[in-house]
Amino acid sequence: MIDAATLLPEDEARARVLALASPLPAEWVALDEGLGRALAEDVIAQRTLPPWDNSAMDGYAVRAADLSGPLPARMLVLETIYAGAAPRQTLRPRTCSRIMTGAPLPAGADAVVMRERARPVPDGGVDQVDLLEAVEAGQFVRPRGEDARQGEVLLARGTPLGIPELGLLWAQGRTSATVPRRPRVAILSTGDELCRVDEPPDGRIVDTNAPSLALAVRRAGGVPSLLGIARDTRDAVAEALGRAEGFDVVLTSAGVSVGERDYVKEVLAAIGVQQHLWRVAIKPGKPLVVGQRASTLFFGLPGNPTSSLVTFELFVRPALRRMLGFSDVTPPRVGGRLDGRLAKPPGLAHFVRVTAAWRDGGLWARPLATQTSGALRSAAAATHLLHFPREASSLAHGDPVELLPLSWGA
Repeated sequence: MIDAATLLPEDEARARVLALASPLPAEWVALDEGLGRALAEDVIAQRTLPPWDNSAMDGYAVRAADLSGPLPARMLVLETIYAGAAPRQTLRPRTCSRIMTGAPLPAGADAVVMRERARPVPDGGVDQVDLLEAVEAGQFVRPRGEDARQGEVLLARGTPLGIPELGLLWAQGRTSATVPRRPRVAILSTGDELCRVDEPPDGRIVDTNAPSLALAVRRAGGVPSLLGIARDTRDAVAEALGRAEGFDVVLTSAGVSVGERDYVKEVLAAIGVQQHLWRVAIKPGKPLVVGQRASTLFFGLPGNPTSSLVTFELFVRPALRRMLGFSDVTPPRVGGRLDGRLAKPPGLAHFVRVTAAWRDGGLWARPLATQTSGALRSAAAATHLLHFPREASSLAHGDPVELLPLSWGA
């Protein structure tokens, strides 16, 4: 049994991390550069949109009251209104206007009859139409101000800028927005056993952590910089971390456990990094160190590749998103059911790699055969992490489970 008193629960550890992270200073960017970022200020609507009631259908603009009697109702057609043109006539009783989608409603009209529910009257020298069904006031009408009203908060600070949000801003005549700048992230691998991918292995293994974390940082919205590989000596780790000046976040992998040559935690303390947490009650990823010096956050991630990715997902990514100004940064969770059985000793929350698929009206999660923290193949196959709670010791087939969708997949 693991001594739970010495380990932080996952949610408490993340709360400590997020307490250290704040939105970075804002910058103006072109709107198409803002995709996937969050607003640094409230955006106030400068235009009412649409600026007038307009038709949602091709059809006939009518007074709904004129269709309250027997049907079909014969109407005199006053004019045809195209999108981009202004109406010239005001509707009188028993009159209508032919109208196209997006065109402004004429004065007096309060509804639209679809073209499919109208029957033109054979040419008798007067433009007339028989309308075949009644409509209520407002039917097939897009009201003035439906999308935006001048002076209101159109998009609040912290709103993620997706394609519809950018469309709203363009519609307001905006070409740029203020967003927190992207966090600059330094990434350092440590370990005598590591080599670069372009080096001959000579009994070593290729460092996959640094390039993988760089991609994860980029996908989360940050700007990664690789510091290389530090050998397992105090001086080498200290020299490498000395090159991390000026970054918002520093990520190291390996060297944070209790091994004889695990120097990262010691060196961080020596260079003035205040430690805010060490070791979290999770598997994989227990030996996690988080600290701060001035405004820079330091994350000492575990060295095993999957542990490194899982701790990034649970703690680093939320911090980066907080720096980017997002208001909701907690990793999302969805409900599902376990397709299989799981057992473990109580004490650590396990984040089990699973493949989840929809069937029988629900999301079913099947654990992958390999769960060792050094195996990347199961990380590649996983679609979600299944949260196996800290004090639970078994989960049966069909039990409800919490699933975390993974950001690291294709």
